[in-house]
Amino acid sequence: MTATPTTNGKPKNRSDRTHYLYLAVIAAVIAAIVVGLAAPKFAVELKPVGTGFVNLIKMMISPVIFCTIVLGVGSVSKAAKVGRVGGLALGYFLLTSTVALGIGLLVGNLLEPGSGLHLTAALAKSGHAQAVAGASSTTDFLLGIIPHTLVSALTEGQVLQTLLVALLVGFALQGMGKAGAPILRGVEHLQKLVFRVMSMIMWVAPIGAFGAMAAVVGATGTAALKSLAVIMIGFYVTCVLFVVVVLGLLLRLAAGVNVFSLLRYLGREFLLILSTSSSESALPRLISKMEHLGVSRPVVGITVPTGYSFNLDGTAIYLTMASIFISEAMDKPMSIGEQLSLLLFMVIASKGAAGVTGAGLATLAGGLQSHKPALVDGVGLIVGIDRFMSEARAMTNFAGNAAATVLIGHWTGELDRERMNAVLSGALPYDEGAAAAADAADAAVPAQAQAPAVEPAA
Repeated sequence: MTATPTTNGKPKNRSDRTHYLYLAVIAAVIAAIVVGLAAPKFAVELKPVGTGFVNLIKMMISPVIFCTIVLGVGSVSKAAKVGRVGGLALGYFLLTSTVALGIGLLVGNLLEPGSGLHLTAALAKSGHAQAVAGASSTTDFLLGIIPHTLVSALTEGQVLQTLLVALLVGFALQGMGKAGAPILRGVEHLQKLVFRVMSMIMWVAPIGAFGAMAAVVGATGTAALKSLAVIMIGFYVTCVLFVVVVLGLLLRLAAGVNVFSLLRYLGREFLLILSTSSSESALPRLISKMEHLGVSRPVVGITVPTGYSFNLDGTAIYLTMASIFISEAMDKPMSIGEQLSLLLFMVIASKGAAGVTGAGLATLAGGLQSHKPALVDGVGLIVGIDRFMSEARAMTNFAGNAAATVLIGHWTGELDRERMNAVLSGALPYDEGAAAAADAADAAVPAQAQAPAVEPAA
């Protein structure tokens, strides 16, 4: 069978029509902004359209995480390897989250974004509403990891519960040895089905993006952003600096990877996150693309889902800057000791909230309510722009998890560097039309990296 036609030395995949989808997403976002400004009342009524699309994505997250972790853990012959990868990943997550907190703390104290603002009664009421929705104790958080039943973890959409059940099932299959092989094959087929359903859902992304963006622009307009421009711009700049400088240096010094090449490789996923404000919408594609990049399935299966609950770099920066903003806006500035105490508490409270649109705002309100109730009224100050900030939050979390997967793969010797270089250079592109890109990645031979993809001869 002949090779796929090429253009300028790069393979041309005739089955790849997804570039039209992402062009449609861009057009939908632009149209949503226009509609939101021209007809705000009508635009606000479109909010259910965006909510429905995000709900479609969210309903697939538990099955994706379950299949990925069961396959990642169950396919490893020795449990020690899982412990080594998981321990290294958690240690890395703790380090980068601490750095993100420190950067947010520094920028927040330098910018003093809340100076001169005053809280209104309406915003205070809104802040209390968010606090009621987000408040929870550490005990409730820990007990909430344990599901009511083995199946309820998959039906209630709780990320940490799904992680626990998937790990238990994965280790159980691992202990069964050859007897567990048929079950693993069944889970692998189930994963293919889940990814196929996800690809079907993604074709309605332009509609969902239009509804979500139109509702936000219609509700807030441009006047609502003026008084809060400092914290918004400061937060976005801080996130960019964290990804480019901190993650960029880690990737370059530790693994010899150019961060811009990695970000370009994940460009479509960032566009998807931008339209939905949820990093969970790109979770299945991150798993598939990391395996295609050359990171082994066990490392991807452990690092990516765990990172979605514990590697919250963007959320950490957001919580830091938002807390300082609120304390200054209410003329109740916190000392450095109070800032560190409150933010360390929030890091714990935020676990499991990654990727859910609006979860950062609820976590902020819940943390303030539990630790420093005097500041909870100020949450209402940023309700209007949280939707815009959640985009940077989600994209930073996503970039952090992508970088973590590459680094963990490199440190554990589970990264195919020859394949990674070929993928990042464009010589071995990701097959957008494949239902299961992971299978294509496993079947590919590194030596073919410099040649266009060729189907096996009959």
